Amino acid sequence: MNPEEPSITSTSRRDFLKTTGTVAAASVLAGVNLPSAHAQGSDLIQVALVGCGGRGSGAAVQALSTKGGPIKLVAMGDAFEDRLKASYDNINGTIGQNVAVPQDHKFIGWDAYQKAMDVLKPGDIVILTTPPAFRWVHFTYAISKKLNVFMEKPVTVDGPTSRRMLQLAAEASAKNLKVGVGLMSRHAKNLMELHDRVNNGEIGDVILMRGYRMHDPAGYFESLPKPDTISHLDYQVRRFHSFLWASGGNFSDFYIHHIDHLSWMKNDWPVKAQALGGRHFKTSPEGIPFVDQNFDTYSVEYTFKDGSKFIFDGRCVTNATGIYSSYVHGSKGVAIAARANDMGGPSAIFKGQNLEGQPVWESTDRTNAYQNEWDELVFAIRNNKPYNEVERGVYASVTTSLGRMAAHTGQEMTFQDMLNCDHEFAPGLDKLTKDSPAPLQPGPNGRYPQPQPGVNLKREYA
Repeated sequence: MNPEEPSITSTSRRDFLKTTGTVAAASVLAGVNLPSAHAQGSDLIQVALVGCGGRGSGAAVQALSTKGGPIKLVAMGDAFEDRLKASYDNINGTIGQNVAVPQDHKFIGWDAYQKAMDVLKPGDIVILTTPPAFRWVHFTYAISKKLNVFMEKPVTVDGPTSRRMLQLAAEASAKNLKVGVGLMSRHAKNLMELHDRVNNGEIGDVILMRGYRMHDPAGYFESLPKPDTISHLDYQVRRFHSFLWASGGNFSDFYIHHIDHLSWMKNDWPVKAQALGGRHFKTSPEGIPFVDQNFDTYSVEYTFKDGSKFIFDGRCVTNATGIYSSYVHGSKGVAIAARANDMGGPSAIFKGQNLEGQPVWESTDRTNAYQNEWDELVFAIRNNKPYNEVERGVYASVTTSLGRMAAHTGQEMTFQDMLNCDHEFAPGLDKLTKDSPAPLQPGPNGRYPQPQPGVNLKREYA
């Protein structure tokens, strides 16, 4: 195998990517008489939500909005009581007829994920929407309980957990479990149609792609010093976008969608990346130092094995020009992939390289990609169809981490460098308790370790 080839399993990456993300690992399981992964003894599918933030609440509503048979939310788990209460109120107020979560099925604490999954039967669904650092821990337990899974992106943030998740993906397929990954762009009909048109040659050979997510600070992008009233562990988990171990930082959490769907347009994953980035604002307007690990700006040049390029620019700076869109340039024309946000349409194709004037094609579908991904997952469960998006989710996560690490180290890096990197940001998370020390500790100045390009060459922080 070429050492720069991202494929590390027997599944052909190109064949795998030519699917639209609805059925993965089908070739491995085709023709095999598989036991049903449906919830046993009833048409009812029960759902547990683990990780009760905004994305978890949204995913639960989408799960409970699927058709084809009865489905109910029966258990919830989170490390923080206020998060769980707000999530329950939100879901119950939106689609209460499918909510049946008694008080004794609302679990709080670092073992809440186990208790919530223990309520379910084999073949039910658990939603994993905690910070991604915990994905491998919770996925391991879900597989042991023979549960179908929906997990949010990113699915990994470093090399060791990426390799671990690939192994778990294979275990899930061997048990005929259905697993969806929240890279909903793959289920956006406008992008699905554009993908087909690009691959049918309508813009010629793909020679350059561009993605931008540049806006004011969002989420938990920046953090001030920890208050005395909260532990370092609780602070870092609550403000997970600020800490690389918990989320891969804003780069992984914010930028993975464009990186994934543009790689999909190319039917490949980049083999290497070089990047730059920096912190322009190290203190708040009041002069208080920020302690998060994020850069304010990133610019990554990804290279595919045929030499073509993909440029991604990210920025979280107040009052700077906002651009949040993606583009595919071909030898015969140019396409708008995401016109706005992560996948917003309409997608369009233009002759030449000018995006002005009348497009030669423009998408018309307006369906909700978040709902589409859930409809497809639940259809696969109810009809016992092979469905496992984890391998592709790992590749997307590694590609994203590759760009981030290239910026944080100041080094050109390959996909294999990232996948095989030995720096596990937070080892031992399967043994974490509320009294455990946080994976990241501050220095004498109260600031957490931060990336230093050109100083730390093989790790993103010391």
